[in-house]
Amino acid sequence: MNKIKIFIELTRLNKPIGFMLLFWPCLWGLALAFHQTGEFRLFINYIILFFLGSVLMRSAGCIFNDITDKDFDKKVDRTKNRPIPSGRISTQESFVYIILLCLVAFIILIQFNFLTIILGLLSIPLAFSYPYMKRLTYWPQLFLGLTFNWGILLGWTALKGEISLEPILLYIAAIFWTLGYDTIYGFQDIYDDEIIGVKSTSIKFKENYKFFIGLCYLTCALFLIILGFLEENKMYYFTFLIFPVMHLLYQMTRLDKNNSNSCLIIFKSNNFFGFLVFLTLMATNI
Repeated sequence: MNKIKIFIELTRLNKPIGFMLLFWPCLWGLALAFHQTGEFRLFINYIILFFLGSVLMRSAGCIFNDITDKDFDKKVDRTKNRPIPSGRISTQESFVYIILLCLVAFIILIQFNFLTIILGLLSIPLAFSYPYMKRLTYWPQLFLGLTFNWGILLGWTALKGEISLEPILLYIAAIFWTLGYDTIYGFQDIYDDEIIGVKSTSIKFKENYKFFIGLCYLTCALFLIILGFLEENKMYYFTFLIFPVMHLLYQMTRLDKNNSNSCLIIFKSNNFFGFLVFLTLMATNI
């Protein structure tokens, strides 16, 4: 039971917001393609596969992140009790978990068409280079956006078998969304990060954070609007789009970087934003 508890903590399975933020973009890509293909049974099957893949890859990513950040995590109150920095599990055993999780995820990946498999494999360097970005640049959140939203392209190609403008527009919108919400998330550790030398957009834009996050969310909304003009059922799309845009405005009105609890609540609320965008994309099938 202790091993199971450590594994759950290590993979953050007790904190589903992480794998949901990875899963929603996959679902967006599927919903966007489903409007054009209408293959309902395949759509449902792929939702299940992408959900499992999101949980597996997010779990593997969390473990790898904790291995690379173990010396940093020991110095941060919020993370010092995680299994690896606290010494409750060895680095070697953690690597075994990563390999097993990636193997199962690969088995899921090969259920898709050739293009989706290739795109899935291309995402691996992004996923495993992200933890090092906070050492090199103030823009690790941008790399997280590139990585976490790759599922849009995978979901689209899984049903369509090709790349086109629509998923690229959605992908760009999602990158700016992630850039905004992960900057909010970073405010929880900003003081510790400044002391130990970790870089982030939370630190870079701490003096004008509302302007930066607002600009990210505005850009996200603009790309979602542009995408709407390419959809056939524009009326339904733009009617439903009001709700995710209003949610981003709600986040901005409640945001206070000096209130860690508020930042965490706003960050978690992006799970609801993901759901609202999914409804917007599905509205084109009405």
